[in-house]
Amino acid sequence: MARGTIPTAPLKKHEEQKDALHAGRKPRQASEGVTVKDLANAYPNHKKALLDAAELSQHTWRNYQQAAALVVERFGKSRLVADLGPDDFAELRNWMTKKWGAVRVRDFITRVRCVFKYGHESELIAVSVRFGPGFKPPTRKTLCLGRAEKGARMFEASEIRALVNGATIQGKNGSKTVRAGVAVRAMILLGVNCGFGNADCGTLPRSALDLEGGWVNYHRPKTGITRRCPLWPETVAALKDALDKQPEPKSPEDAGLVFLTVRGASWHKTDLEDSTISKEISKLVKALGITGNKNFYALRHTFETIGGEAKDQVAVDHIMGHARDDMASVYRERISDERLKAVSDFVRKWVFGE
Repeated sequence: MARGTIPTAPLKKHEEQKDALHAGRKPRQASEGVTVKDLANAYPNHKKALLDAAELSQHTWRNYQQAAALVVERFGKSRLVADLGPDDFAELRNWMTKKWGAVRVRDFITRVRCVFKYGHESELIAVSVRFGPGFKPPTRKTLCLGRAEKGARMFEASEIRALVNGATIQGKNGSKTVRAGVAVRAMILLGVNCGFGNADCGTLPRSALDLEGGWVNYHRPKTGITRRCPLWPETVAALKDALDKQPEPKSPEDAGLVFLTVRGASWHKTDLEDSTISKEISKLVKALGITGNKNFYALRHTFETIGGEAKDQVAVDHIMGHARDDMASVYRERISDERLKAVSDFVRKWVFGE
């Protein structure tokens, strides 16, 4: 052995003990069995197969990836799955509640449970993991209190008009007019007109638009559910403006998209925390002085809330791309354009008035 070379066995033992010490646990002797890392690698790979088969969205797959990564981060990659117990999961939940809000805690607890459930069902681990009573999702009351504390996640009509048309605001250096760019303006209108979210706008193909007839036909990228939505005259005009001023695509794959950034790239990001659309809307909301729990997705909340006042939830669900597990939805073959237009016109009247 060359001078200065660390033997393989001691090095491996050092790595295993280091993980335990960093996690605040007493180092354990290595033994045979499925480790946390083994399970965390197997689970996303299983979900990746569903993603490749178009049975899972990119966003959902990333959520599963993050849950598996969290398990490795908090428990240590060399920790045996059989060694985990209720105290470990209770400690994980406590860490979550100190760091995140109730909704995110609920979502991650559900995903972490799925990781270990997969391990048992796929026979990677012989015995199902005991999570204990300390690893339950937040109660409904906790979720409601958290939502009430943040405030309503929707825009008021005056705020939407400011987002769409711009507004003159008073600053330290006098008044200035704040307006959205042509692409962002069109996306804002799609958000409140059709309940479109980030991925809907970022992946929207030109082939989905019928600007002459005033319709958009595009499934939800997240679920694949078909949607049909009538477009307002304001939305049609904004889309035409965005297409007329669209930059050259940087990649041939993006040539058919409705929206491209100033650099000719797609607006779509699988990581919502790094969403280009969300960042642009956040800057606009801040510049206009709009307060509250309001981001781009709040436009979708707004359409659902106001559209429901039209008293045709079936039409609202179709435009939103929602699916209900009831027999009426199974038997229903179509929804008339008149019903879709009635809901759309109701929301437009609320936004712009008579």
